[in-house]
Amino acid sequence: MAEVKPDATLNCKGMNCPLPVIKTKKAIDGLKPGEVLFVEVTDAGSKSDIPALLKRTGNELVEIKESDGVFTFIIRKPQA
Repeated sequence: MAEVKPDATLNCKGMNCPLPVIKTKKAIDGLKPGEVLFVEVTDAGSKSDIPALLKRTGNELVEIKESDGVFTFIIRKPQA
């Protein structure tokens, strides 16, 4: 898979639930259709919370990675 380039990045490292989910939702709302958001989170609960948010809002989880306690979510806002 080709590397995805973000249109926006969100650093939620050090934040606890529900802040990463709230900030992710706000960042997605600011994207144009087809744009990509990278989100970095250290709160382990976000590993299930953010995918649940995306499923509920109809946004695409392109990829999730974990490295040294940091979860990176690659999210794409669907085309209109």
